[in-house]
Amino acid sequence: MGIVNVTPDSFSDGGRYVSLSNAIDHAYQLIEDGADMLDIGGESTRPGAAEVSEQEELDRVLPVFEGLRDIAVPISIDTWKPAVMRAAIKAGASMVNDVNALQAEGAIKAVTATGAAICLMHKQGLPQTMQQQPEYHDVVSDVADFLKQRIDVLEAAGVVSERIVIDPGFGFGKTLAHNLALLRELKAFSVLGVPVLAGVSRKSMLGAITGREVNERLAASVAAAMLSVQRGAAIVRVHDVRETVDALKILNAVNGD
Repeated sequence: MGIVNVTPDSFSDGGRYVSLSNAIDHAYQLIEDGADMLDIGGESTRPGAAEVSEQEELDRVLPVFEGLRDIAVPISIDTWKPAVMRAAIKAGASMVNDVNALQAEGAIKAVTATGAAICLMHKQGLPQTMQQQPEYHDVVSDVADFLKQRIDVLEAAGVVSERIVIDPGFGFGKTLAHNLALLRELKAFSVLGVPVLAGVSRKSMLGAITGREVNERLAASVAAAMLSVQRGAAIVRVHDVRETVDALKILNAVNGD
């Protein structure tokens, strides 16, 4: 999953793809680099990020969907707002990637009858405060329990499990120790019976380990993606598609896939 952030303040590439032409060019480049799907986001959810209005988010993402209407790969909308979900699906989104796990009022209703896939992510707290003092009894079991509960809610609403993906939410209300535990035990999430998405690309946990700034975390991001796939991730959400694809080709060749 290649990332297209149509935002001025995302932690890694904020502002680079705010213009429509830059966003569309970047999307096509990610596909050329080997992306199997794209994730379009119009609101940063980095730690400390400010919320944007519904209309502003729509104004950012809908022209991109329009510009990519004939694209050859599926497109996901990265949003927690029901109105943005509905509009993006109407514009061609085939997945909703929600950091809020469809907990907003009206979010489940916005997607149930559409046929779109749904990625449920775990986070603790709000982006503005989530990294201040995250605490868990056991981070792996706590996150798995939350995701299981959200899967159950969706299935009760008539969403078949084949439409559901889960994301443990690396960096969303987690310390470095929490993030490492989740990555180490990523296989534990396979018991939930749905594909796992891992989004570790360029995140601060990699900077904490390597001492590298965000624009110097390519090698660490590729390593994290490889480890995620080895531990059962079906989708890796990345900024650096070409390099990640090359690394995964080596992994697949060694594994005989």
